[in-house]
Amino acid sequence: MEKVTLLPPEKLFDGWIDPCYLPEGKDKYYLRNRQVKAPVGGWRHLRSDEIESLVRNDNTAASWDTIWVSDEFTPSLIKNNKFYGTVRIGRVSNLGLQFHDLRLPCGITNSSIHSCDIGDDCAIHDVHYLSHYIIGARCMLFNIQEMATTDHAKFGNGIVKDGEDPGVRVRLEIMNETGCRAVNPFDGMIAADAYLWAKYVDDRVMCDTLAKITQESVDSHRGYYGTVGEGCVIKTSQIIKDAKIGPSCYIKGASKLKNITINSSDKEPSQIGENVILVNGIVGYGCRIFYSCTAVKFVIGNNSNLKYGARMINSVLGDNSTISCCEVLNNLIFPAHEQHHNNSFLIASCVKGQSNMAAGATVGSNHNSRTNDNEVVAGRGFWPGLCTSIKHSSVFASYVLLSKGAYPAELNIPLPFSMLSNDETKGELVVFPAFWWLRNMYALARNSWKYATRDKRVTKVQNIEFDTYAPDSMEEAIAARKLLEIWTAKAWLRSENKDIRQYSERQLRELGAGLLEGEESVVERLEVLGEGMEKSSRKVVIRFPYKAYHAYGDMIIHYAMSNVLSFLKHNPQLSLMDLSSKLKGRRQREWVNLGGQLMSASDVDRLRKDIREGKLSSWKQIHKRYDDIWKRYPKDKLRHAYLSLCFVFKTKSLTAQDWMRAVSEEQRIQNYICSQVRITREKDYENPFRRATYRNEDEMIAAIGTLDDNSFVKQIKAQSEENLSLLEELKSRIN
Repeated sequence: MEKVTLLPPEKLFDGWIDPCYLPEGKDKYYLRNRQVKAPVGGWRHLRSDEIESLVRNDNTAASWDTIWVSDEFTPSLIKNNKFYGTVRIGRVSNLGLQFHDLRLPCGITNSSIHSCDIGDDCAIHDVHYLSHYIIGARCMLFNIQEMATTDHAKFGNGIVKDGEDPGVRVRLEIMNETGCRAVNPFDGMIAADAYLWAKYVDDRVMCDTLAKITQESVDSHRGYYGTVGEGCVIKTSQIIKDAKIGPSCYIKGASKLKNITINSSDKEPSQIGENVILVNGIVGYGCRIFYSCTAVKFVIGNNSNLKYGARMINSVLGDNSTISCCEVLNNLIFPAHEQHHNNSFLIASCVKGQSNMAAGATVGSNHNSRTNDNEVVAGRGFWPGLCTSIKHSSVFASYVLLSKGAYPAELNIPLPFSMLSNDETKGELVVFPAFWWLRNMYALARNSWKYATRDKRVTKVQNIEFDTYAPDSMEEAIAARKLLEIWTAKAWLRSENKDIRQYSERQLRELGAGLLEGEESVVERLEVLGEGMEKSSRKVVIRFPYKAYHAYGDMIIHYAMSNVLSFLKHNPQLSLMDLSSKLKGRRQREWVNLGGQLMSASDVDRLRKDIREGKLSSWKQIHKRYDDIWKRYPKDKLRHAYLSLCFVFKTKSLTAQDWMRAVSEEQRIQNYICSQVRITREKDYENPFRRATYRNEDEMIAAIGTLDDNSFVKQIKAQSEENLSLLEELKSRIN
């Protein structure tokens, strides 16, 4: 047990860094002096009259010789303070500072200050212990209990300082509770970095190299001061220890901020609110963390929020995300994640963004295993519905919706855009593939728009694919069509009492494709069963396989033609047949969602190889590689879109006749999307139970407006009209 010990006076003020950790010829302030920019006129000692004025104002100092000031110094504004060690004070003028309703005069009063640098025109009042900090200009520090920096401060970075035991290194045990995928956080870490490090844990050389890069990204010397950037406001807070706080940050009522970096800027200010506890972590630019939230061992991306008692431990939260009233443990969450309501629970998962956790959702119950080495992996658009409970280990394709229910066993759902239902009455798992496209087009069409619109980041390090129809989801759609072909063929063979074992996979696919491209009534009479989707012996029933099969085909056509339209709009000299000649080749089938950025598996493999071989030797270089891949992603995506269209049309290259068919199909799809967006929104107006809450039609219109006034419905209609016009023009640009 550590005990309170007595110190001689010289140790009280001069014992901050053990001399054994100081480079030869350096004093304990050498790093501090690098961090601080001296005023134009330099620092000077106090004059005797200034010392007299300070003493009259009830100030004391261990030695007035170690107090330095700038030329514009007004001692009458320094009252009732205790100064220890070397303190340097910038301009103190007879002015005031205001932030919201807080107005304070410039100066320093009722505070204890130990070895600090204080910028121009600061207002520091009732700070009971301020030690080893560099305070920027125009900062307001008011009513703070303890604000100190140790000589071994790491500011949330997962490194060790000189002489430290490696065991003190902060590691984030993401995706798995055992710590087998642990990563070392650093200022500037994005979801892509965390996924690269944690997912490819079997690549030990790469992981060890990333650990070395992270350690070398931060100076290991002892003696760095905590910093508070220009224009910060910190008021009525308890403990702020080993903190690096960016400019224009607003902190009010925080309980404990320890070993932390809070990124903030004038254009992207971050805010920390009442009763917040943040320990061992990195906060991104433009973040808002309020109302009794707790985060321990974490990284929070730019423009993200924690609110209303959220608890986040051992997790990485991507950009543009919000978590409120929830518990989040051992997770890696990609950008644009929403999680609300007090009993939402997410543990040991990798959720790949554009996701939403509904009230009462429990993702990651451990009770189906003796150990805690299980995980959940969910593709983009994951949405577990109200009071949903799922178990480890489970995998979900993109845009899977889980209806209310306690799912009793592990799941592996490869069908994107599907809805799952747990039918306890019949003892069946029911899967409705392509549900979003067939039954909820309004929400589906709105997704890409809302995520792009809500991206308020100024600092955009993490590249993000916002389009719903992208290489990852479309490859899943292609795979889903193949599965539906096989399962439909088996259903027909069972109905005909034929031996399924006599058929190869290729024969099953050919048979299934013939059925799914034939009469709908034939397929809908069959009981089509999914395989390998649940760790149980009960049936997995596939609903509306015929409609889903064609819906996936329409999605792929729409994805392809949307990319073609965009490209040809900016390249008016090219024809559709020019694309056929330019985009030939083999379709890239494996795509990796790297923290929100899509890239081919071959690009990821090359990235890993270059890290292993030392060609990428810093996080800056790794991030540049991400950016280089992102710059050519539109071309990679266009090629993939074209070749996906070739797959649907069962050809290696599109002819003029194929292009004419594609244009006609896209015209039909555009009309379908436009009408379905309106129809699926119209349900809310026609539902008699929704209407029942209003006294009359006038109250309902006053509350929610009319369907014709809906801005998104109008937006989709206008876009569809524009696209239909462009498609008509394309008919003249085939050759």
